[in-house]
Amino acid sequence: MLQRLDNAQLSAVRIAEAKARTAVEFRRPTKVLEDAVAGGGVGMRVLTFGACVAEGGVPIFSGGSIIGGIGVSGAASEQDAQVAQAGADALQVADERAIA
Repeated sequence: MLQRLDNAQLSAVRIAEAKARTAVEFRRPTKVLEDAVAGGGVGMRVLTFGACVAEGGVPIFSGGSIIGGIGVSGAASEQDAQVAQAGADALQVADERAIA
């Protein structure tokens, strides 16, 4: 599913998709990769995989398995991450209710 707010830059769509894809492929929030790159050294190797290392992508888990990812772009990366995590948290609550 994809949603774009009115007046959001068009590139935000591609960036959000890249953040979600990266979170799924690496099974962790993109903030972890952003921090690894910022640390330099071997952390820079993630750049060779074409990963989006900007904060704002989180994986979605259900029953211990990864089922998707959420990527958000268009605001500051920290804000993107807050929105993505809120979405993942809401899905987790819905998943827990469905299992119960």
